[in-house]
Amino acid sequence: MIARLGMKRLISRCAINSSISSNQGPIRNFGSVQRKGLDNPNMSQTVVHNGIVYISGQVDATASDIEGQTKDVLSKVDKLLGEAGTDKANLLTASIWVKDIETDFKGMNSVWNQWLDPDNKPVRATVEANMASPEILVEVQVSAAVKK
Repeated sequence: MIARLGMKRLISRCAINSSISSNQGPIRNFGSVQRKGLDNPNMSQTVVHNGIVYISGQVDATASDIEGQTKDVLSKVDKLLGEAGTDKANLLTASIWVKDIETDFKGMNSVWNQWLDPDNKPVRATVEANMASPEILVEVQVSAAVKK
């Protein structure tokens, strides 16, 4: 578990240092696997395999409160889903990490519920976690079916 949390911190740190632009670079095909956003040496921003898009954990520390950070993160998720040919109506899973579950859950959940397509809710897990940087309050990772 400790090694896993250490890897989580490393992945989160890498996500902070990678910039999201409108051009994530070329999609690279590896058999039936497509990888996009390969500018980070540690991970892809998105991976598509067998009609499912997997998005790396997204963080954004430009806002100082949980509501602002959650909105910014979900905006990144929307952008990445769109680039992969899908949207939040096709979400399958969501994993959410918050810095302090007692302080941050209510604000994060309020923004999440406003953003979420109410007719197409994914399975979701939300847990408290030590973040890679002290200013990060929330991280979101999702998977979704690609539109046909």
